[in-house]
Amino acid sequence: MAQHYDGLSHCKLALAFAILMDLLGVSALLVGVFAPLEIKGQDFGDLLVYSGALLMLMSLGGWVMWYSGNLEGLTSRKEQGGTMGAMDRLARSLSRRIRLPRSHSSPS
Repeated sequence: MAQHYDGLSHCKLALAFAILMDLLGVSALLVGVFAPLEIKGQDFGDLLVYSGALLMLMSLGGWVMWYSGNLEGLTSRKEQGGTMGAMDRLARSLSRRIRLPRSHSSPS
């Protein structure tokens, strides 16, 4: 029986990564732009601007992974009657480890 998923249940780790990188990136970018960061005559604002932009670029990877993991209705080659290659088996096993809900046994 297929399990029904609602909302943000798929790829929670990728979503958390993307949101965290966005928050850190925007924070670093805004601090680099608006805060006067001079230490011994050296301006460090540019470093924070570039670091913030890099963090936001990294978050794009998290958003792509989250979106890709939430696609529904795609059929695999195996379901279409073809054979699965080594990469297909590896991707399927990794996906199952990440996506399948963990069942916790109750102490009864």
